[in-house]
Amino acid sequence: MAQRFAKAGVEGLVLADLDGAGAEAVAGELGAVGLGADVTKEADVQAVARAAVDKFGRIDLFCSNAGISIRDPDIDNAASTPNEGWEKAWGVNVMAHVYAARACLPAMIERGEGYFLNTVSAAGLLSQIGSAVYSTTKHAAIGFGEHLAIAHKDHGIKVSLLCPQAVDTPMLGGAGGAQNVDGVMTPEAVADVVVEGLAEERFLILPHEQVTTYMQRKTSDYDRWIGGMARLRRSVIDGERGQR
Repeated sequence: MAQRFAKAGVEGLVLADLDGAGAEAVAGELGAVGLGADVTKEADVQAVARAAVDKFGRIDLFCSNAGISIRDPDIDNAASTPNEGWEKAWGVNVMAHVYAARACLPAMIERGEGYFLNTVSAAGLLSQIGSAVYSTTKHAAIGFGEHLAIAHKDHGIKVSLLCPQAVDTPMLGGAGGAQNVDGVMTPEAVADVVVEGLAEERFLILPHEQVTTYMQRKTSDYDRWIGGMARLRRSVIDGERGQR
């Protein structure tokens, strides 16, 4: 997305990552600013926001893209992840979005404009087989994004939630195989969809168009959808066990 934003000719770009050296390397290629940051620490998120304002004067778009996936240690026990895993995922998948909003909202409200792009997941709209932690925290991120959009619409602030299924990143191997059913998209393809969605100011940006249909099935007959997901889980888990 950083490369795609740079290609679009943004005025200024600040990249932050837990891997500070990696962020700086990519930023160097793009003529951007690169910083190290742990988004589970509010002070780090505040520091990123201050760096952007100090360099460019304002933040037009804050892209909150960090995420973490933790598999159920016992695939047959939805509550098997230890508290440490829940807390870590909550910090990255939920509170990072809250910290970003706290860092940016006062100035955005004062200006009467601003934009948040929060990367969530189709798992936040549907579910994630094999990871209660991922499913739950991504649902919470959807809830915060909805509230952010509703509470600040009259302030001129826009919100988009990016909710893909499978994307070809290192994270893909940690979330199970069910999300691969509709194909794996390249990061470049997703970035193109993001730019299109931002231009149209869509609240939900869905790179995998099938997700809309799945959401409609879920809301139209919840019990039937649960049954269908249970069958899909059975198929995925049986496939995984057969590969061992």
